[in-house]
Amino acid sequence: MADRGGKGRGLIKDNLSGRGGSGDLALMALVFGLSLFGMMMLYSASNYSAEREYGDAFLFVKKQLPGFSLGTLLMLFLWRYPYQKLAKFKYVFLAVSVVCLCLVFVPGIGIETLGSRRWIGFSAVSFQPSEIAKFSFILFSAHHMAENKEKMGTLKGILPVALAGGAICLLIILEPNMSITVCVGLLMLGMLFVGGCRMRHFAMILLPALALIPVLIIIEPYRLLRLSAFLDPWSSPRNEGYQLIQSLYGLGGGGLFGVGLFNSRQKFDFLPFSESDFIFSIIGEELGLFGCLLLICAFIFYIYRGIKIAVNADTLFGCYLASGIVMIVAIQVIINIAVVTGSIPPTGLPLPFISYGGSSLMMFMGASGVLLSISRKG
Repeated sequence: MADRGGKGRGLIKDNLSGRGGSGDLALMALVFGLSLFGMMMLYSASNYSAEREYGDAFLFVKKQLPGFSLGTLLMLFLWRYPYQKLAKFKYVFLAVSVVCLCLVFVPGIGIETLGSRRWIGFSAVSFQPSEIAKFSFILFSAHHMAENKEKMGTLKGILPVALAGGAICLLIILEPNMSITVCVGLLMLGMLFVGGCRMRHFAMILLPALALIPVLIIIEPYRLLRLSAFLDPWSSPRNEGYQLIQSLYGLGGGGLFGVGLFNSRQKFDFLPFSESDFIFSIIGEELGLFGCLLLICAFIFYIYRGIKIAVNADTLFGCYLASGIVMIVAIQVIINIAVVTGSIPPTGLPLPFISYGGSSLMMFMGASGVLLSISRKG
């Protein structure tokens, strides 16, 4: 009896300390809640166009379902998988990401949509390599910085992270996809900052990157048009300014409490990409300011729990890994909502867990599983 009681006390102690415990179950519940809410809003935003164009109001939901299912399995697996073991795959994941980013330019494998090559497909299966690349970069950077903590104040120490991030950004901007390029660039800067990069080295990377942005805008005429539409959307209400104007109509029409779930008017072919990049506008129209604030609070809670997991991680690798995951979620949420509300120039970027895109949903759910694994040991 004494031995049995001792084991019981040991299990309780281990669970309280996080060793072999369940981890942050509140975060898991939040991820499931956000993903299911995203499926519901995806149906609301896409049912009209899906029914009219394809004869199936649930088409986009059905296409999202494999991403949700695989994402759930991936999250549950990684939740119980010791996150430290992921380190041995850092070069594999990074190499696979780079190869897949190159494959988008190969005819017959890369899929071209609206003048961009951002997907690769085999038979009926397609995915977006940039979604995998973001998290592969986080894994590589986190382990490199943890293993070279004392060197991160030197140029030699930060060089592998800068080169990996720069290579991924170069391949993504060639697709072209400036929004994801900016995301990865900001992620790289954030990882270097957390890793202890000195300010002079930080400036050596940041200043050329800032100088490059105007060049990238100038060399592509459509980016200049988007910038002018952002400054004055009413100067081209039927062309470049149309999407932003319709987005603002949706948000403004929702008022405080919205027009009601499934009752959006903007989804009737008024707002382009209402099921993906601009789904937040449909949420604002149907659920109002109150619904938008609740969703923003849910993301803030996710970021808060993620920061807490990073701070309490049992290893430096776990701290950096959790920090990177929280960063990419925060970056995409901020940029997406800023675009939809007209706070920054329009750019296509999905809202994590909510927007249409099976690759995005699967990878964010999988990354949340890594956070849960880190929390079990924290």
